[in-house]
Amino acid sequence: MLYTEFLRLWDEAVQAVDAKDWHGALAKLEEISEPTSRTLFNAASAHLVLGQLAQALKALDLAIAKDARLAVGFFQRAAVMMQMDRLEEALSDCIWAQKHMRGNMVIDYRQLGLRFKLYSWQVLYNAAAVYCRMGQWEQAKEILLTASQERRGSRGGNIEVALDRVLREEVLAPLLVPEDVVFRPRKQDVEQLQQRDFLGKSKVITSMIPNDDFGGFEPLRMQKPGFYEPKVDGAQYSRYMRMRIPYMARGPGQLTVPGGATVFLFGEEDRDGMATVIYDGQRGLLPISLLEPADVKMSKGKKENRVPNGIPLPPGLKPPTRPQSQLSLAAPSQVRFISDTPPPSYTTATHSPLAASEPPKYPANAASDQHDGGVKGAEAGSVVVKVHYTYTVALSFPLDTPYLEVKEQIAQKLGQPASQLRLRYKQHGSRVLIPLGGEVEPSCTVQEVAEAGRATLWCQTEDPLANRPILYQMVALYDYNAQGPEDLEFSEGDTIDILGEVNEEWLEGHCAGNIGIFPSCFAYSENVNISQSPEI
Repeated sequence: MLYTEFLRLWDEAVQAVDAKDWHGALAKLEEISEPTSRTLFNAASAHLVLGQLAQALKALDLAIAKDARLAVGFFQRAAVMMQMDRLEEALSDCIWAQKHMRGNMVIDYRQLGLRFKLYSWQVLYNAAAVYCRMGQWEQAKEILLTASQERRGSRGGNIEVALDRVLREEVLAPLLVPEDVVFRPRKQDVEQLQQRDFLGKSKVITSMIPNDDFGGFEPLRMQKPGFYEPKVDGAQYSRYMRMRIPYMARGPGQLTVPGGATVFLFGEEDRDGMATVIYDGQRGLLPISLLEPADVKMSKGKKENRVPNGIPLPPGLKPPTRPQSQLSLAAPSQVRFISDTPPPSYTTATHSPLAASEPPKYPANAASDQHDGGVKGAEAGSVVVKVHYTYTVALSFPLDTPYLEVKEQIAQKLGQPASQLRLRYKQHGSRVLIPLGGEVEPSCTVQEVAEAGRATLWCQTEDPLANRPILYQMVALYDYNAQGPEDLEFSEGDTIDILGEVNEEWLEGHCAGNIGIFPSCFAYSENVNISQSPEI
């Protein structure tokens, strides 16, 4: 089959999908004598919309046979298997989909023509849906907790809603690729299908002779001084540059940047024609030939605090060194405690390691053999406490359990001394972490921080702020990577304890057990009064 004919039929099928003509799309796809994994995936999507599960499953089998590493194919086939009550095969496809993601949190299929991003937490969600249909609710809850940890940087509360449904023993609906999202051929290839006349007909453009029928040209004109000199504007003096075309990283240290994006020129051009830039909070290399000056607006002789792509302007003042403490006693050295207990993972929670050549075999009762008697479901008169540590754990307590007893059981679960744990929580509608107060009022119980039978706590294994007061707290707007040993590194959404103001543009803060300085434009402050109360 000619490639041009293949492209024409593929494009006509995609146009039929856009018009919701599913039978027409299937008719065009069936005319392709040598289908690929992408066209077979499109045929499966059309069969799913028409309710033809058997035909959709057959098309997905052929697509995976064409491309054995198509993770989105395994993901889609697992959802079809669930609808056909073939649960063990559905769970096997979830395992294969997770394996073919090769440790990535997300796979973007836009380069292959599919406007869809497959996230690791979506695969875990479907695995939990399979366990719900098997009646293994504890295993489904463990998988959803792992998915919640992987999705902590994303928006939305689908995982939280799913956890509530599992606690009520309600079956979860599987996730699918949207029906109108199909693999599309490249636009450049489709445009080449139309015949074009690149030469065209000749015509007279200009002539020195009046009424000349010959297509001649006038002699060269004298160049005026400065005629070809480009105009100089303020944009050329800016360190902000704009990408002319998209660029895909081709080596270590390089960045992938879309066309039209604004980047900050961090360094000068090297001998290979690459320049160091900062984009979306990351520093890397880009070809200098693809950059052009960006027009950054000026306001009263000063640059604005934000640019359209969300990168904060760099501080105008030079970063100072770490402020010297005025305390007589030396600050205790920072020690990172690393738990010997590994965080729960999808591999250890769902199946044993398989050989490379061995296909996955997952009986329905395997979860009961692997489960070690972890967290029990929420009962009447109890509260489920989720603790964010280096990994996430969940425990169940009676509503009248005192704070000190809660702390002791959390310490025993994490394998850390209770005296070195620091617990904090967030008030409803706020992103600021507030220490729990239990030593001043021993009668305080866990019910005071619980909502709807659940509570969420954040835990640290040390308290470097024993002799340092917290002035106020801020929430990180962007990721900040440390540029030196004195910098404080944090991620978007982290809560930062402010210990001091170095100057107008730099602050000293504490986050995740570390103390350092950072630009104030990378965080914002909520109007919440935080007192340094004793923590449990």
